[in-house]
Amino acid sequence: MTSAPQLSVPDVERPVRVELDIGGMTCAACAARIEKKLNKIDGATAIVNYATDRAVVTGLPESATPELIQAVKKAGYTAAPVPRGDDPYATSRPDRARMLLRRLLVAALLTLPLGNLAIVLALVPDLRFPYWQWVCVLLAIPVVFWCAWPFHRATLRNLRHGSFSMDTLVSLGVLAAFFWSVISISLGLDDQPGYWLFFGRTPAGADSIYLEVAAAVTTFLLAGRYFEARARRSAADVLTALNELAPKTVRVVIDGQEYVIPAEKLQPGQDFSVRPGETIAADGDIVDGKSAVDTSMMTGEPVPADLGPGARVLGGTIALNGRLLVRAVAVGGKTQLAQMAQLAEQAQARKAAVQRLVDRVVSVFVPVVLGIAVLTFIGWMIFDGNVRNGFSAAVSVLIIACPCAMGLATPTALMVGVGRAGQLGIVIKGPEALEASGSIDTVLLDKTGTLTSGEMIVESVTALGGSDPVEGQHTKQDIITLAAALESHSEHPIGRAIARAVDQPAEVSDFHALAGLGASATLDGRRLLIGNRNLFAEQGITISERAEESVDAAEAAGKTAVLLAVDSRIVGVLVLADQIKDSAAEGVAALRELGLTTVLLTGDNERAAVSVGESLEVDRVIAGVLPTGKSAVIEELQAQGKRVAMVGDGINDATALATANLGLAVLNGTDIALKSADMILVRKHLGVIADAIQLARRTLNTIRGNLVWAFAYNIAAIPLAATGLLNPLIAGAAMSLSSVFVVTNSLRLRSFRPRGAPAEDHD
Repeated sequence: MTSAPQLSVPDVERPVRVELDIGGMTCAACAARIEKKLNKIDGATAIVNYATDRAVVTGLPESATPELIQAVKKAGYTAAPVPRGDDPYATSRPDRARMLLRRLLVAALLTLPLGNLAIVLALVPDLRFPYWQWVCVLLAIPVVFWCAWPFHRATLRNLRHGSFSMDTLVSLGVLAAFFWSVISISLGLDDQPGYWLFFGRTPAGADSIYLEVAAAVTTFLLAGRYFEARARRSAADVLTALNELAPKTVRVVIDGQEYVIPAEKLQPGQDFSVRPGETIAADGDIVDGKSAVDTSMMTGEPVPADLGPGARVLGGTIALNGRLLVRAVAVGGKTQLAQMAQLAEQAQARKAAVQRLVDRVVSVFVPVVLGIAVLTFIGWMIFDGNVRNGFSAAVSVLIIACPCAMGLATPTALMVGVGRAGQLGIVIKGPEALEASGSIDTVLLDKTGTLTSGEMIVESVTALGGSDPVEGQHTKQDIITLAAALESHSEHPIGRAIARAVDQPAEVSDFHALAGLGASATLDGRRLLIGNRNLFAEQGITISERAEESVDAAEAAGKTAVLLAVDSRIVGVLVLADQIKDSAAEGVAALRELGLTTVLLTGDNERAAVSVGESLEVDRVIAGVLPTGKSAVIEELQAQGKRVAMVGDGINDATALATANLGLAVLNGTDIALKSADMILVRKHLGVIADAIQLARRTLNTIRGNLVWAFAYNIAAIPLAATGLLNPLIAGAAMSLSSVFVVTNSLRLRSFRPRGAPAEDHD
């Protein structure tokens, strides 16, 4: 094997796809801000994906990359070109989830002793020791300045752009509590008793040390951010997995010689060879050779296609049993596999652009609270003239309004919901799944591997018999025994399915695989021949009318029929089919009970799809759809105002799962399908689909209830804080109680009971 000669390629300034790793984004608003900045550059069309921390810019040459990076930096974020190499979705940026985990662990370890020390000593003066306040300060400094740095950094960036977020209140509340405590200790302002609402007074100094409030707020919200970061971290995995399907090298054929070159250097019009078991490197037309090609990952068709000269093959599919010479038609980013990856990325970006309820409300809530805090201080200075009282009331407003409960509303409910879902064989990846579940009205179901087992089995055998006493009769058992013996040496999936029908097939001799047609062998002196109608036509063997009728009936039902001949006489017909799962009908019925429209969407042929659809009583059947076509079907339904959930298991479903409002993948599916989905269904019983949607809806309702409580609490408590009836210490305690309520409400999700089969069947 030799390497291809190096060819010089002129350096042309042409528009390319520029991809940037973005650092510093904390919410969807950040992605929108960067996207707006990039799109202001002449000729640039940018999509910023908050889920993957990735910006994709088209319309500019690669030399414009520095200008794009500078534009991102001016917006207050970091950017770096995506590293080139084996994995185009690798990133050189630090892992945000790991960074948050380090800060969370430090915050938790310091907050626990700080909270116990500060609260006990503040309320029980007899236990105080010299310089106890400064010990608390030392414990608080790492939490306030290092652990809470992500909130401070985001606040500074937002203020530079004249915007507000939850980070603004967190940062200001934490810093106000810390610095007021330090000022009180330094200036001796902690020698006066404070207020405990209007029921009495706290010991002197109890309302001047609020360090535990600053530390607790930081720890609670870091926990929420860490959980969110973990949910987002896997969003790019589907892009990596799709890329890994394409081979890294290809055997290009030039003047009869094979040269191994990198796959990305293959040009349209070049011929390349594919050996048995290898993945096809690009979309193209077969020039020479025959092979069964496994197209299931691209089309969903469970039966490999027997292809020969003139047939079109797709990159990412696998040649099973024959060498092919293929002429490249679409290479690189123009292959259908690459287009699937691009569609998946665009679909993720569309999902990530949906603003969550908290972000929308906080954009108004934060400036209002800041205004109230300022007015509170001014009001106390005008009517009371005491700086200590005015600042204490203003700090109380900031602390009581600090959105700890709001920050916990989503992650706590999500954690409990995810935990309960895991017990029921359901993996929920993140908040997007919950948001989508609340309004789903249409469920699209893949056929092969989802509603069916994905493996061919012998469904029926027809013995044709005969009246010739010399040739004798062949029973159904004789036919399956002979066919299994013959196919025991076959590598074709249909042959393997027939071989599995018998525990110990007899040994045959003189076996020959006939590519695209069938196989032949000798058993006990008898010549056996098995295959499709084309094989027998080629061999000149007459197919009886009864055999034709059996084959026609099987194909009309979307099944596969093969003929078996003994010594040139056809003796039987074997019908193979992809079996419908036992729980499929119950699962579809459960979805319809929820008021959802069910649609069977498959790349399989129409006859097979209609047969399955009718037996399961789905509302609609859409068959013969390629992977990109599945996405187009979903987009068409969405354009009609439908909220679509997609249930699938294969590579061909990956883009559709990412495009749908809610993607659900069954566990027996491919790695790519699992990474594309919002939920992974582990339980075998298909009633799990309805359970997943119901549990997600209930979790979403819990989150909404948490948010309603958090905002109602703020609205009720802020006036008390502003009027001085709620000192900062008690404000911090009230804030903690609000968080406890949110957590308790979320724990009610553990009582969810499934409709389908018991969860134990997912083992």
